Amino acid sequence: MSDHALRVLSPVPGTARPLDSVPDPVFSRSMVGPGVAVHPETGTEGADDPQEACSPIDGTVVKLHPHAYVVTSPDGARSVLVHLGIDTVELAGEGFALLVDQGAEVRAGTPVVRWRPGRVAALGKSPAVPVVALDAAPAALAAPADGAVGHGDPLFTWG
Repeated sequence: MSDHALRVLSPVPGTARPLDSVPDPVFSRSMVGPGVAVHPETGTEGADDPQEACSPIDGTVVKLHPHAYVVTSPDGARSVLVHLGIDTVELAGEGFALLVDQGAEVRAGTPVVRWRPGRVAALGKSPAVPVVALDAAPAALAAPADGAVGHGDPLFTWG
């Protein structure tokens, strides 16, 4: 790992899997960049409880929507997209609450959006959470997580 490598942490708890596990070709084919998908638990007791989706890196929230956000590293060189579920833009913000403002400076682990992955699944949408290194070459990512992850566990290293 180089001195300039960026550790990208899991914004939500669940099971980390390769992006090709996401039921959307834009993510599964890495069209917006490489990364890892986190699949939240939805079939268990408490799965519909609100959950906080956190910043995966230190930086600035440069884009913020109820269903997705982008955090750019302090040096402005790298941006990470967190997309809460698939086709969740169609929910028009229902079940999502913004916890910061666009332009906010955040630390890795800062709560950004509160959502209900169980509700997303109940509405017929995939609750998979792609975490994508925007505009990165696939070879730039190392040590992708595969298996159970919690808030703040390493997902991959970029750099």
